[in-house]
Amino acid sequence: MMSSEQKKTDVILIGAGIMSATLGSLLKELAPEWKIKVFEKLANAGKESSNEWNNAGTGHSALCELNYTPEKSDGSIDISKAISINERFQLSRQFWSYLINSHLIDHPQDFIMPIPHMSLVEGEKNVSFLKKRFKALSKNPLFKGMEFSDDPETLKQWIPLIMEGRTSNEPMAATRINLGTDVNFGALTRMLFEHLKSQNVEINYGHRVQDIHRTGDGQWEVKVLDPAGGKIEYHKAKFVFIGGGGGSLPLLQRSGIPESKHIGGFPVSGLFMVCNNPEVIARHQAKVYGKAKIGAPPMSVPHLDTRYIDNKKTLLFGPFAGFSPKFLKTGSLFDLLKSIKTHNLVTMLAAGLKNVPLTRYLIQQILLSKEQRMGALREFIPSAKNEDWDLVTAGQRVQVIKDTDRGGRGTLQFGTEVVSAADGSIAALLGASPGASTAVYVMLQVLEECFPQQMKEWEPKIKEMIPSYGVSLSENPELFQKIHDTTAQTLGIG
Repeated sequence: MMSSEQKKTDVILIGAGIMSATLGSLLKELAPEWKIKVFEKLANAGKESSNEWNNAGTGHSALCELNYTPEKSDGSIDISKAISINERFQLSRQFWSYLINSHLIDHPQDFIMPIPHMSLVEGEKNVSFLKKRFKALSKNPLFKGMEFSDDPETLKQWIPLIMEGRTSNEPMAATRINLGTDVNFGALTRMLFEHLKSQNVEINYGHRVQDIHRTGDGQWEVKVLDPAGGKIEYHKAKFVFIGGGGGSLPLLQRSGIPESKHIGGFPVSGLFMVCNNPEVIARHQAKVYGKAKIGAPPMSVPHLDTRYIDNKKTLLFGPFAGFSPKFLKTGSLFDLLKSIKTHNLVTMLAAGLKNVPLTRYLIQQILLSKEQRMGALREFIPSAKNEDWDLVTAGQRVQVIKDTDRGGRGTLQFGTEVVSAADGSIAALLGASPGASTAVYVMLQVLEECFPQQMKEWEPKIKEMIPSYGVSLSENPELFQKIHDTTAQTLGIG
């Protein structure tokens, strides 16, 4: 059965994840009269990349992630990326606080909890690096309150589970900051979509977007399959946002915009060890990030995470990388193959040649036995028992491959990127970490790129929702302290 009726709206959001939820929530405050439709192929919101079992939930603010503070050739520490990511997370905190204070969402404890963030290293060279990192970050107001220790007795107090039974004579050191959070982005996504539903946003679950093309009047027509009803519908909008996680790339390619050319994607899956022993879970209360092994990609940074899922404390260790040609957990085995086009073939081949070590690393990871994974875990928890840990598969991530001036043809990107048409009528989100944690920053970027004429009119409302918009918090310590304190109180994480 086919519907030839063309249904018009102002905005179409493809994918019911944290990005679409955030963009829809922003637009409903900035342009409440606009009509918005959402299409999601799964049965509910936040089921793919945003789901609490499919992402780290760290609330990435660069408090503990060592790959955000590289050591330069002169031995100094570059903290610019850490500052940038921290400031972006502060934008998210402000917007969430605005929604709570405006009674648009409730119960912040259902999606955000306070948790210490720690970095942990072993070996003289790494201890020296961590000490330099600590000194560099401590000078910045965003990292106020960070502690450093290389004293074994102090470390036993901070991380008793990790220090128990440790026999190595290698020096160890850690930093700790109590301002960290654990964020359940799956729960937050579902909250935001409930809010959007109450604002008369039309949310269509179980609807798969099959095609997208530009019409003669410059708008976009989206072809949607409703499998339950067995019909195809056509929806037309002035603006389309593709926030479908790994599924964004194929739809972006279907749009045919010049900006979609020479871009590819490399899918990587993740696996985590999950503790099933409540006594072990109770003995650890922190997110502890280590340092990736030499030659391993940034996505492989090992971490032992206290998480709160369904208001229950859990403990995860990982990630272990895996490979699947699917772009989504619910995707097709032909996703990677179908994404290769004539315009990105050379880019993809160049990426393959450049990333032979990554391919080798992924193969090694796939072939790991449980005992080998437990060996990696015991580097963190020497007393870990096989029966206390189970293996779970996390979400799929599609790393962006593109030609860049700095990296040349076929450069593999490890961040989050927005690709938009020159006229701002369509935008897509590609990439992975820090992703969800910086959703508000990324969606503000979408607004700036796609609605430049409205931004002047919207700016006062944006600053009402996000007081630090357009301001560097690291250069305004008093404003940062005020915002940090007020959002902590609102979110219940003081």
